[in-house]
Amino acid sequence: MDFTDKRVLVTGGTRGIGRSVVEAFLGAGARVAVNGTTTATTAKAIAEMKAGARVIAAPGSVATADGCRAIVEAALEGLGGLDVLVNNAGIVTTDQALDRCSEAIWDSIIDTNLKGVFFTTRFAVSALRASKGNIINVASISGINGDLAFPVYGASKAAVIQLTKSHALELGPTVRVNAVCPGPIVTDMVRNAALNLFGGDVDSALQRWTDLMPGLKRLGQVHEIARPVLFLASDHASYMSGAVLVIDGGDSID
Repeated sequence: MDFTDKRVLVTGGTRGIGRSVVEAFLGAGARVAVNGTTTATTAKAIAEMKAGARVIAAPGSVATADGCRAIVEAALEGLGGLDVLVNNAGIVTTDQALDRCSEAIWDSIIDTNLKGVFFTTRFAVSALRASKGNIINVASISGINGDLAFPVYGASKAAVIQLTKSHALELGPTVRVNAVCPGPIVTDMVRNAALNLFGGDVDSALQRWTDLMPGLKRLGQVHEIARPVLFLASDHASYMSGAVLVIDGGDSID
């Protein structure tokens, strides 16, 4: 897929799935605005990418509307417009059960995972309409199946799926909006979740998670999400909008 000179903003683009998405777009010729929570983490990731002027910094937190506005404004200033928005930034924490979840935990998850998608999209819409661009939201199978261990996270991702469909209706026919729903992908987030669920060391915790997997019977790798994201952003997916693409190695098979 060729994205030469396409202008892309990836939130949460300094590590994990977001980092892989950034690198995949760069590899396909795009110019990319990378968002990380802080100026320092964003600058560090950009320096490691060694992509020169084709990558610019758009640091800030998506947990507030003002933060989302600043991120989009930095991307537009650095890129001169926008063709693709990837709403990837998200968090998961422990203590989400009814008897342990505090209001602060609830707010931090919902603000980052849901408010961030809504307001980043809001501030990017004008530029995306001008370019007839598209949006890919990173949701989760937790938003489809429910999540016993991380119910607030699952609720936030279910809402992202609903926003994807609603925004596809609102922004069509000019802007396409789709979502990917990853299963367990080997990232820092999943490593930490595995430790919380199974204890022990990281390798043994990940192996215990793997032992529970149906279907392909393995955890996913970040590039296995990045490639479908690029597909959805490409002309190969020109008749897809409001789609929710499950990428979980068969984890959600009944």
